[in-house]
Amino acid sequence: MEVIQSFTIDHTRLKPGIYVSRQDQGFTTFDLRITEPNKEPAVAPAAMHSMEHLMATWFRNSEVKDDVVYVGPMGCLTGMYIVMKSYGSATEGRESGNYTVEDMRRLTIECLEWMLTQDKVPATEPQSCGNYLLHDLPMCKWECKRYLDRLQNDFHSEYTKLEIVLDDGMTFADA
Repeated sequence: MEVIQSFTIDHTRLKPGIYVSRQDQGFTTFDLRITEPNKEPAVAPAAMHSMEHLMATWFRNSEVKDDVVYVGPMGCLTGMYIVMKSYGSATEGRESGNYTVEDMRRLTIECLEWMLTQDKVPATEPQSCGNYLLHDLPMCKWECKRYLDRLQNDFHSEYTKLEIVLDDGMTFADA
């Protein structure tokens, strides 16, 4: 059985930042790593849920909205995934869908700055959210402010890879 690519990242040395998690099948998956895995607390579920609603709302209304496929939290609650089309039509003098880490950094900074101005989390009614009581805007804003500072002052974008030995003895490494 193949090892999932994200399981080959050395999470003991991973810093908050923005990384390209995958590029395949016409999509780029960005890893927006908010906390330092296994060293800092994960984002609280209610804060992460609010972050998801706000980030999804911003990205799906931004200049890149036609290329946004998915915005959602990681199961470990240390970051968000944003999936973007890796192909597209001409936009602003370049072919859309060819997003770099620097493009995503700029977009994420704009998004976080917007999030910090919000007084309400969108779609938090029982009709529009599957767990509408699980939200925490103040803690979400605290996490956003901390992540924004990191993106502006201590930016990381290069994964440190692991070597994985599978049960059948095969080795999977990606340097």
